[in-house]
Amino acid sequence: MPTSAAMDPRLLTLTQWLSPAYPVGGFAFSHGLESAIAKGWVSDAASLQAWLGDILRHGSGKSDAAWIWCAYRAPDAAAVQDLDAMARAFAPARERLRESERQGAAFVRVTAEVWGLTLAPHVFPVALGHAAQLVKLDPEAAVTLYLQAFLSNLTAAAQRLMPLGQTAAQRVLAQLGPACVEVAQIAANIDPTDISSSAFLSDIAAMQHETLEPRLFQS
Repeated sequence: MPTSAAMDPRLLTLTQWLSPAYPVGGFAFSHGLESAIAKGWVSDAASLQAWLGDILRHGSGKSDAAWIWCAYRAPDAAAVQDLDAMARAFAPARERLRESERQGAAFVRVTAEVWGLTLAPHVFPVALGHAAQLVKLDPEAAVTLYLQAFLSNLTAAAQRLMPLGQTAAQRVLAQLGPACVEVAQIAANIDPTDISSSAFLSDIAAMQHETLEPRLFQS
């Protein structure tokens, strides 16, 4: 029978950082999903799973995973700053950038104070990767849990925007779990100059959200 000594306490740090209770304000953003639902592109559990799966494998899920890995491996603060500038330039819409900026700033503020770290206000994935490196956390676990938290937040947003019960929502998340692991492993081998996204409809939804009225979310 495993003993408590077999449990790595650093995993608890990761789950705390990526918990919905961690005050980064993720509940305020839909990543363009609100626009997609308003247009009828996402209307039920099946279309939500397809939408999230495409974002995860081909869009900002995969690119965010790569930014985390790159920030974790950055040799110094100057290199992290360069990655942050690249990640900001990579954002396809003003609201998408603001989403990552605000969550990153909130993450840095709380994490620096609680763990006594020196962190600059980078966009969220870069800030997470840098913090994980400073605390010597497992980068693959950090990326995988980030992706799961990302999808969980969007699924919760969908529940507020369309008829989607708790059981169906959790089924969507469970079925996307293996893809989180797969994408985290793929992203480990992506160089900063090779980061790309082909989830174009998601990017268009993010752009169109800027003029959506009425709306519940900031993105």
